[in-house]
Amino acid sequence: MENSSTPVAQTRQGNIIGLAEDDVHVWRGIPYAQPPVGALRWRAPQPLEKAHTPYVADAFSASSWQNSDYCRELGGGDPGRFSEDCLYLNIWSPAARTEPLPVMVWLHGGGFTIGAGGLPPYNGSALARRDVVIVTVNYRLGHLGFFAHPALEAEAGETFYNFALLDQIAALRWVKEHIHAFGGDAGNVTLFGESAGARSVLSLQVSPLAKDLFHKAIIQSGYSLPDTAREHALAKGEAVATHLGLENATAEQLRDLPADAFWKLVAPHTIAPAPIVGDAVLPQPMLDMFFHARQHPMPVMIGSNSDEASVMAVFGVDLAGQIQKLRRERRFGLGLIKLLYPGVKGDVELGRQVCRDMAFTTMGYVVMQAQQRLNQPCWRYWFDYVAEAEHDTYPHGAWHGNEVPYVFDTLGQISPAKEYVTANDLAFAAHVADYWASFARKAHQCEVLSGPVRWAASVRGKDRLLRIGLNKYAGFKLVNRFMRARMALFKRVMRHHVTLD
Repeated sequence: MENSSTPVAQTRQGNIIGLAEDDVHVWRGIPYAQPPVGALRWRAPQPLEKAHTPYVADAFSASSWQNSDYCRELGGGDPGRFSEDCLYLNIWSPAARTEPLPVMVWLHGGGFTIGAGGLPPYNGSALARRDVVIVTVNYRLGHLGFFAHPALEAEAGETFYNFALLDQIAALRWVKEHIHAFGGDAGNVTLFGESAGARSVLSLQVSPLAKDLFHKAIIQSGYSLPDTAREHALAKGEAVATHLGLENATAEQLRDLPADAFWKLVAPHTIAPAPIVGDAVLPQPMLDMFFHARQHPMPVMIGSNSDEASVMAVFGVDLAGQIQKLRRERRFGLGLIKLLYPGVKGDVELGRQVCRDMAFTTMGYVVMQAQQRLNQPCWRYWFDYVAEAEHDTYPHGAWHGNEVPYVFDTLGQISPAKEYVTANDLAFAAHVADYWASFARKAHQCEVLSGPVRWAASVRGKDRLLRIGLNKYAGFKLVNRFMRARMALFKRVMRHHVTLD
């Protein structure tokens, strides 16, 4: 407290003490809701009481229970210690600021089963230096985050299944109330996320509980997998309880189960990487809401990567098998698809591209058209850059999640990338981060983002897309009607054919 350079945010929650790291102020591990433990498990997060002593926010909090090895391998790094008490957020803000700055709230990916807001790729310092305030959020994962059971449904009050989404909503409410104390503008909040985080953004864009809590959205590799049906979720909840020794369980018995009992479960007792439709958070299917342009109106950026199919093996999808199934059951459909993918040889490569486009690329097209119906701008992108030393490692393009350290401009800080990145790689990452920060600052005021290429939004009557990386090499190119014929077909069939079965 005696060090005048120590940042102290004076909030209604009490004084929160952070750290000064060069020209950025950092607060790590700020609680945004009461711990969801004991009687508060599987309930909406409850507001915090006012603190009477300063809170020292100098270390990342515990993450939600998960598979640590899996997170280190695929989720972005070591998630640290675990606890059911995991509802904390982190803030990076420029030390020198003269006016309230745009806020960017990040929701991490990981299939709703792994990840944390404090992982190394999500260090917000570099983005904060672009005159924005960065917030990263921890939320409940796995069955702690998504759970339905008749015993819980019978409790008084609103019906909730999507506790992870409720956590994200609580974090946004906290930001709305407190972010001014950290230099942020509560009236200019961009919600952005990747993979499951992107799916969360899409869900909150159609949730009545999230209305007016954010003003812009960035969706990185959002996928078109259908939401889990309420009936299926309830049946799975009963099956999980029975598997854990609680047949005909009461709510009290369920809440007495140890918090670490759930992440160890294997199929068929795992959760799907999609929210549950039919509660107060998500009354209607997310895809249907976008198909009917009933999302909250706001500027949107959306895109995906050139080798999104890299994630399919994690969910047991046989790429060649998808084409072989078409050959057996829908030969006419396969013939049409081959017309749309001229020159693509072999079932594996055709399956790779078809699965990528049906599950990921088409989502951007659907959102673009929904935005146009609301007269809201939509910036679409296709990320296809691979670090210069890694072209052989990634023969098919940018993997699922590869864009994240470019967005945060952390490529030179994280392992193993920092061992091989070049000056060209770092320069390219800086351009990507500039676009993202520019969107947060300007997307509500204009329809063109400045950068190496003037990135024009897809407004009504326009179908534009920015290629970020050209066949794995550096470059930016604005193109019209990107994969238009494929997108038009897959939009018609995606709701019926994009599954993990």
